[in-house]
Amino acid sequence: MKKMTQDYSKYTDEDRNVWKTLFERQQKNLPGKAHPEYLKCLNQLSDVLHPGKIINFNELNECLMAENGWSVVVVPGLIPVDDFFKLLSEKKFCSSTWLRKMDQLDYLEEPDMFHDIFGHIPLLMNSNYARFVEEFGKLGVEYGHNKTIEKQLQRLYWFTVEFGLIRQNQDTQIYGAGIISSAGETDHIFEDDIEVLPYDVEKVVNNDFITSEIQTRYYEIETFEQLFNSVVKLQQSLMEELNV
Repeated sequence: MKKMTQDYSKYTDEDRNVWKTLFERQQKNLPGKAHPEYLKCLNQLSDVLHPGKIINFNELNECLMAENGWSVVVVPGLIPVDDFFKLLSEKKFCSSTWLRKMDQLDYLEEPDMFHDIFGHIPLLMNSNYARFVEEFGKLGVEYGHNKTIEKQLQRLYWFTVEFGLIRQNQDTQIYGAGIISSAGETDHIFEDDIEVLPYDVEKVVNNDFITSEIQTRYYEIETFEQLFNSVVKLQQSLMEELNV
């Protein structure tokens, strides 16, 4: 895959306004709804990740590399799943560099930089979550050639990294990036028409999802350690299933 870089000089006044608007809106919306660990990690990155300036990947990568060796790499948008797995296995998270327009604040057909960075990156400062994502990538590299397993891994990613919930002091809270980065998705979690199920990796990988519709079924973990342990469990079950 061709190496790409962030051209910081190309951002416009509209881009800066979009970044600021989205960031400040979720900053106000997330306390009490997002898991405290996400908010803590977001605060840890506040010198480089804040509403006052569009994120600079070079500055962000200095913080991530110093913490646990992760980095952000630029991609043009959605990339082949094989490339995606490989990058995650190398502790490299993919991000686009474009931002939605002001008239698209609440709906996008594919993720932009705000989703990729604000939604995904802070929790990579948490060791158990970061290890989960890395091991997920390694599973994809090892078994991604098997289309059935590839589909199972896509489901796992969807119901955890994108739309995962977590139990906190008897309350349901958010950690998935698809919720964290969206005001509408955040508020939807606390409505009555959703189903929240206890996290079970075997059930998750066999549960289909539809990307074009708002979610109605979610899985709730107890801890990020449980999340990491689940990917180890999944690897063991795949090895047994394939007689490796």
